[in-house]
Amino acid sequence: MQRRLPLLVGLACCLQVLGISGDGGDHKYKLHEEIPLAANKAGPFNNPSVTYQFFSLPFCTPKEKQYKIEGLGEVLEGDRLVNTPYSIKFRVDKENDVLCSIELNQKDLQKFRTAVKNDYYFQMFFDDLPIWGFIGRVEKLMHAGEKPELRYYLYTHIHFDIHYNDDRVIEVNVSTDPSRTVDITEGDSVIVDFTYAVKWRETTVPFERRMDKYSRYSFLPQHLEIHWFSIINSCVTVLLLTGFLATILMRVLKNDFVRFGNDEETAEEAEETGWKYIHGDVFRSPPHLSLFCACVGTGTQMLAMAACICALALAGVFFPYNRGALLTACVVLYALTAGVAGYVSAVSFCIMGGTNWVRNVLLTTALFCGPLLATFSFLNTVAIVYRTTTALPFGTIVIILVIWALITFPLTVVGGIAGKNSKMEFNAPCRTTKYPREVPPLPWFRQALPQMAMAGFLPFSAIYIELHYIFSSIWGHKVYTIYSILSIVFVILLVVTAFITVALTYFQLAVEDHRWWWRSFLCGGSTGLFILGYCFYYYFARSEMSGFMQTAFYFGYMAMVCYAFFLMLGTVGYRASLMFVRHIYRAIKCE
Repeated sequence: MQRRLPLLVGLACCLQVLGISGDGGDHKYKLHEEIPLAANKAGPFNNPSVTYQFFSLPFCTPKEKQYKIEGLGEVLEGDRLVNTPYSIKFRVDKENDVLCSIELNQKDLQKFRTAVKNDYYFQMFFDDLPIWGFIGRVEKLMHAGEKPELRYYLYTHIHFDIHYNDDRVIEVNVSTDPSRTVDITEGDSVIVDFTYAVKWRETTVPFERRMDKYSRYSFLPQHLEIHWFSIINSCVTVLLLTGFLATILMRVLKNDFVRFGNDEETAEEAEETGWKYIHGDVFRSPPHLSLFCACVGTGTQMLAMAACICALALAGVFFPYNRGALLTACVVLYALTAGVAGYVSAVSFCIMGGTNWVRNVLLTTALFCGPLLATFSFLNTVAIVYRTTTALPFGTIVIILVIWALITFPLTVVGGIAGKNSKMEFNAPCRTTKYPREVPPLPWFRQALPQMAMAGFLPFSAIYIELHYIFSSIWGHKVYTIYSILSIVFVILLVVTAFITVALTYFQLAVEDHRWWWRSFLCGGSTGLFILGYCFYYYFARSEMSGFMQTAFYFGYMAMVCYAFFLMLGTVGYRASLMFVRHIYRAIKCE
């Protein structure tokens, strides 16, 4: 524990510098003290990636715009906080204050019509508390014998209902008055009076619990029951799979050990068939060794990164609307765990007989960063064309490149050097023959793709229910807060992946197919392909997302997430199979 303390302290410092704090703000106010209201963004409700700056719509603007300095994660999320002309003072009620009176020209009206038609919402922050509202509404007027007529109404009045406890803000709610609207369906210009009201109410809720509201309403109680049902279902799956391995597979192995026992005559007869027959080939280095080791190293990095994120989530770092906390943690942890990828890749490469370790380290560096950079470059260009807040500023791009150049790449190289100089040995229990045996013809269901389909289905079924809520949080407006359940599901996913890959590896060796290295990795990582298939199902069947930009962002970034899962779970499957293969070949005599 003492050795881990400096690492945890350093990680906490990095997260603090890059914008992750431990609370939602600790502001105290005096009576009549003005509290700033910051506007963030606006965009279509069904397309969470398509967000624009708040003042891209012709709302009342302040005399001088002052943008808040955002953390890295906030910028990555598309947050662009700016001051507003609202004047809200602590514990001062307002009935009907006029914010501004402006004349909307034809261009302004067209912007508002588009916003109302596409169901635009806006987001603001009041004392670090998020608030939302809609721009307007659409009404259908039915006429006999004619097509329904659409009328667009713009909301012009906002009511702020604010709760306080002593000298602190506890809760804020925003509502619009349906009776105070302006018909903007027709006309080239209209004068609009934007108004607002403020009502302060006292509450006994302590400041420390003001974020509980967002956790409480993130999912309904019956949804929590579904979460636990998912956990129970997954646990049953694990128990059944464990029982299968313990009863069937282990009994078969026991019989194999008896056949391949010490009796020389029996062993000589049994040696002609089964997995012992290929003992001279089973530990032969896999083809494309450098790529294989780079995949294992990068997958190990993803596993370490996921474990750290789960630990931070359980520690309460990702409380609701801690803006950009998760994305910041991903960037920081990916940079800090780069040494793991370099070390594991170099160690695996060297102990398997690889010589060009420099090329291996460079391949490890580019294996995930390369596709991610290509995806980001394309999507950021699309965001720039659409002028959305998801387009990263040049300064943020420079910061990310500096993090990669000064932390990620050097740590990967240092890890590779440490792995190359490591004294670890492969310690294969069987001597490898000079020439590989020919693999006998196998039926179609023994090939790689059918095996991957079987291997990926069971782990995916264990996490299927939880995936819906995760997608609803990432690509919707739900708040995911049940990290304890998520951590349990993640552990179950790893266990099921390891078990099913071990079983398929044994069946592969039993038919004298010694090419288990890549097969174990592909079977373990095949769950990532199932998750990618679920992405298509969720987009077309469960969501209302549309448009080129939203579609590009959704499938582009989800493809990268599925790729990360493929590498991580492939590494789990390979490691479990390696332990299993070493165990069974140590238990028999091999000449």
